[in-house]
Amino acid sequence: MKNNKYLSYFTNGIIKENPVLRLMLGTCPTLAVTTAAINGIGMGAAATLVLIGSNLVISLLRNVIPDKVRIPAYITIIAGFVTVVQMLVKAFLPSIDASLGIYLPLIVVNCIILGRAEMFASKNSVLPSVLDGLGMGIGFTATLTLMGAIREIIGAGTIFSLPVTVNFIDPMIVMLLPPGGFFVFGVLVAVSNKLATIKGKEPVNCTGCGDCPMKDSCTKESEVAADVQ
Repeated sequence: MKNNKYLSYFTNGIIKENPVLRLMLGTCPTLAVTTAAINGIGMGAAATLVLIGSNLVISLLRNVIPDKVRIPAYITIIAGFVTVVQMLVKAFLPSIDASLGIYLPLIVVNCIILGRAEMFASKNSVLPSVLDGLGMGIGFTATLTLMGAIREIIGAGTIFSLPVTVNFIDPMIVMLLPPGGFFVFGVLVAVSNKLATIKGKEPVNCTGCGDCPMKDSCTKESEVAADVQ
């Protein structure tokens, strides 16, 4: 049971509570940098490192930071990790640094990172906070990479700068422009919501709560009992 709980901390950010497609956070860098798949990986990896580090430190200090200054304290901690990540990217991946531009230092005010610090890391112990940061980071990275791949293939005919469709289909440059970003983002959100709706549907052969093995933990059973009373 405990292992399942830790697993849920990790997987929530990847599927159920994907920060971009389900929680609608971090849409600014999502739309801005996803003109290529490699940009999505770079931004996602940088944000993941900051998420893990900031969640770890904030969880450790959650009982020390005064409530009145918690937001400034969180931003200071996040800014420290962003500075470290930015320096590493500049030193070892200058091309990624040039592609991401101002959006790399703006990770400091990314809603995903500050939101997880406030909503999760400040209320949970170290291991769940680290797993939450890792899961949210992977979900963010996967979404950015997918969006970047779609826009790059259709808009430039390449994937990771390797030609894919340039010999068969003329690239649609509009996909590399803001309208293309909004279009792909909207389609992915719609698909994500549809999949979540299908997954959440009740079985069509449900005959009631009487013989259901899960009736003791089902909210519907308690609602029915309340109505009867």
